[in-house]
Amino acid sequence: MAQVKVYGLRDTLEVAREHWSRIIHDALVETLGLPPEKKFQRFIGLDPGDFIFPADRTFAYTIIEISMFAGRSPEAIKALIKKIMADAQASLNIVANDIEITVTETPKHCWGIRGKTGDELALSYKVEV
Repeated sequence: MAQVKVYGLRDTLEVAREHWSRIIHDALVETLGLPPEKKFQRFIGLDPGDFIFPADRTFAYTIIEISMFAGRSPEAIKALIKKIMADAQASLNIVANDIEITVTETPKHCWGIRGKTGDELALSYKVEV
């Protein structure tokens, strides 16, 4: 299970939303083995006055927050982050300085999904990778 939030300037994010969606989801499937049908994303486009960032970032500056069940190895998480960054740079022509990614892992029992807690779910995929 992974929930993704993507923040950026509204005008920039609207143009790149489909690309970001594919890049992020493909990386989650490839590096962590998430099922392709498990796609949970929210894109939050902000007005310039609501998205304050340092002068060394451009209008393409994008923040990606990924919240998921705990259990992945540091190597798996690093592979996820690196794949998203590399694919975004190649596909979106965005520089590394304009991409920030945070991954937050929480225990399964801290999730509520389909009327159950995450630790009560029968998953079709492996979390410990």
